[in-house]
Amino acid sequence: MSKDVSKDVGTDAVPDPAKAAAREAAKAAAREAGKAAAREAAKNAAKEAAKDADKAEVPLRAGYVPRLRTMYLQTVAPALREEFAYASPMQVPRLKKIVVSVGLGEAIANKKLLDTAVAEIGQITGRKAVRTLAKKSIANFKVRKGNEVGVMVTLRSDVMYEFLDRLVNVAMPRIKDFRGLNPNSFDGRGNYSLGVTEQIIFPEIDYDKIERVSGLNIAIATTARTDAEARSLLARMGMPFRK
Repeated sequence: MSKDVSKDVGTDAVPDPAKAAAREAAKAAAREAGKAAAREAAKNAAKEAAKDADKAEVPLRAGYVPRLRTMYLQTVAPALREEFAYASPMQVPRLKKIVVSVGLGEAIANKKLLDTAVAEIGQITGRKAVRTLAKKSIANFKVRKGNEVGVMVTLRSDVMYEFLDRLVNVAMPRIKDFRGLNPNSFDGRGNYSLGVTEQIIFPEIDYDKIERVSGLNIAIATTARTDAEARSLLARMGMPFRK
């Protein structure tokens, strides 16, 4: 009396190699997706931590108030409130931050230029600069996404006022054939940008020790709502705009 064992056991008891492989592949894909999500979360957390650390500007010295900040509080702010008839003192425009940056496309071939730029920006601003990366690839310039192509530093609080004071009263008078800044270089939102063609206008840079003369970009962000308000703020703080 022979009996068909397959009928008693059932077809479900027989393992299907294809289904097992599919299940293993699905588990592996889930694990990889989890790792990718964890890496992305860690990257975002690092960016937020860097922003918070950047905003937490260390004071220059306990009890020290920069000359330009004192001038703003005592002279500039009251004059702006009278000129534009602000209802509240909180409406008066003020400096928000200053970003100093240097673009170095040549650094793709010569990495030493980045080290030099970081050192020079550190001497000029008193803060360590960070290296900036290319956001996308550009074949014509032989730039690939992720390449280090420049340096930048963000200044806030007392360091910002000190830098602007030295820029206006020490560095700009050393510019050759200087006839004033362009009064129209605002972005429509109260922020002003200017370019410096030679870093040697800053007295912190020793001309005999530099490898080459290079320029830098300076962006001044304010809380002004219009360009007219920002222009009046910067002019009262000593920015020599061209008439």
